[in-house]
Amino acid sequence: MAKAREKQLSQMVSELGLDKQNGGAIGRLLNHGGLAHAEEGSDGRMKIQIRIPEDELTYSPSITVMPHAGELEIEFFNDDTNTHCAQVPSNGDYQWIWLPNHSTGKVTVQLDGPGYYWYSSNVGNDEGRGLMGAIVVMGEVPEEARLDRPAQPRP
Repeated sequence: MAKAREKQLSQMVSELGLDKQNGGAIGRLLNHGGLAHAEEGSDGRMKIQIRIPEDELTYSPSITVMPHAGELEIEFFNDDTNTHCAQVPSNGDYQWIWLPNHSTGKVTVQLDGPGYYWYSSNVGNDEGRGLMGAIVVMGEVPEEARLDRPAQPRP
């Protein structure tokens, strides 16, 4: 079961192009809580549900993919018998939520640029034991934000 899930995650990470140079770390560093795409509503706000399964010390999914920059509402479910939290980046600041055992909570973050955004539980040694996740925002950097330098070699 675990091997099949890892193979599926590996395929999804590859399909998104996250297993290449400058993207290779995403599929290898996180606990394998899976990958999911944020769902976009008619109002343009994206949503995702993330669980902390009992005794697994992982966010599930651990990788959330947003198709473009924007607002993301995350609903966390702590199914574990221990208390955790989530500290999620939002345009240079953080949203923090306390998640007592068997609780639910929501945060709304604004991510205006493509890239990887890491989040974790910063209580106890949760982060050191692997309770980390990533939000991948797809898309291109706006022209005005690009560096003025020659094209770099790509593999």
